[in-house]
Amino acid sequence: MVASTHWLASQTGMAVLERGGNAFDAAVATGFVLQVVEPHLNGPGGEVPAVFYATDRDEPLVLCGQGVAPATATIERFHELGHELIPGTGVLAACVPGAFGGWLLLLRDFGTWRIGDVLEFAIGYAEHGYPLHERIRATILANEALVAGWPASRDLYLPAPEAGALFRNPALAATYRRIVEESRGGSREEEIEKARRAWYEGFVADEIDRFVAGEGGFLTGEDMATWNATFEPPATYDYRALTVCKTRPWGAGPVGLQQLALLSGYDLAELSTAELVHVVTECAKLAFADRDALYGDGEEVPLETLLSSAYNDERRALVSDDASGEYAPGVGRLPSLRAVEATVGSGEPGRGTVHVDVVDRHGNMLSATPSGGWLQSSPVIGSLGWSLGTRAQMFWLEEGLASSLKPGTRPRTTLCPGLALRDGEPYLAWGTPGGDQQEQWALHAFVRHVDLGLNLQESIDAPEFHTDHLISSFFPREFAAKSLVVESRFDARTIGELQRRGHNVSVWPAWSAGRVSAVAREPDGLLRAGANARGMQGYAVGR
Repeated sequence: MVASTHWLASQTGMAVLERGGNAFDAAVATGFVLQVVEPHLNGPGGEVPAVFYATDRDEPLVLCGQGVAPATATIERFHELGHELIPGTGVLAACVPGAFGGWLLLLRDFGTWRIGDVLEFAIGYAEHGYPLHERIRATILANEALVAGWPASRDLYLPAPEAGALFRNPALAATYRRIVEESRGGSREEEIEKARRAWYEGFVADEIDRFVAGEGGFLTGEDMATWNATFEPPATYDYRALTVCKTRPWGAGPVGLQQLALLSGYDLAELSTAELVHVVTECAKLAFADRDALYGDGEEVPLETLLSSAYNDERRALVSDDASGEYAPGVGRLPSLRAVEATVGSGEPGRGTVHVDVVDRHGNMLSATPSGGWLQSSPVIGSLGWSLGTRAQMFWLEEGLASSLKPGTRPRTTLCPGLALRDGEPYLAWGTPGGDQQEQWALHAFVRHVDLGLNLQESIDAPEFHTDHLISSFFPREFAAKSLVVESRFDARTIGELQRRGHNVSVWPAWSAGRVSAVAREPDGLLRAGANARGMQGYAVGR
């Protein structure tokens, strides 16, 4: 069973399963296709975190395919260049592109296929074309002036292709074809290692080093060569009868665990719709305040305290019947906001991420949220066919914070794939794109399923909501007090009640918020899946 944010990617994963591959082979092939068919939402220059369960290891693990800040990217250097915040566009915001190394590590240690086999699908779509989604065209048009100023981006994306037209990226196809050719020969593991070296120590690293130096950025071939993807234990929280597994706090996953710890004190099934939206939103504000004060890489984040009953009893008492205008962590201090104007191409780019969930007949299960390398945020490297990421914008150029910029560390991202175990066995994998909304939309689908008893598709399809009463992870790092976005499918009485409680309600069109997908495995082996209907793009498939 495969569910993802694009039908071609889901069908790719299913094709791998039908040809004898396991969940990890399918996830890797799907991930590479997503880079091709959703270039406005992810690409080879981005990153991939995943949470998964491999039956032969009998434990949940986190894949960290999140690259680190370059060795020469320091707070002092950015200040010398006149920046109060790391820009949201251009090569200054580039970290090591971790997606390729992450997918290869997963394939090497848990997959069964060779590198050429999993790349075959992505190469085919890049070389022979795929029908361009209307949102790719809209993204290009919205950022046309920026794209036009980058020569290789202009050559590839302008004039903006028509929606539905066959679109090709021959340079990207050539990059991956050369990877396959240079890695050919030897065992499966030897081929994967040669492919990794070609990317991080060979021609790809050389091209990145040359290009970034010419653009005045920090990322070098040495930064590429010294980084490796890793596996690590997940952060976990027991909620109802499930153990929920997320990334450590270099990602946003634990903010979902914190919300569950707060919500564990409520009987959500007994609340009215307005009460449910209000309580969930107010708990989100508390959890995100802790995220913004405490999460980061290379610091000791007190997760044991943040997930403890005593701490959450104390924090839960702050939730009242009215929308709070406060934003205060229980521990630590918040960054200082800067009055910086937004620039073209900056900000969270159109829910700029993708997602994939896979479960196979053996019980292997994975949730991955690839992101970064957006076509509208950084110039295409013409010889490679793709853009670098801009994830460094999530660091702060303020000393003394958990997420202050430090060379060689991971930015505190918004990415938060989820895995839930039942009686120690993998039960559910789910997630969504959506920037700072990820650990809201995904959490809502989860509690609808677990607390309200909806099936996976019903949980995904239910009217969605979120708040921006948090410090945005994206340049220019804005904050919208008491904000609450709801889809128009909420009834007028519910919207009125939320307004009466003091929420600043904005009504979005129906079917416009969230892109959740999910897969599940019942104890008897029955597999289930659901995919987002919003945008008519997500797809779940299985047999």
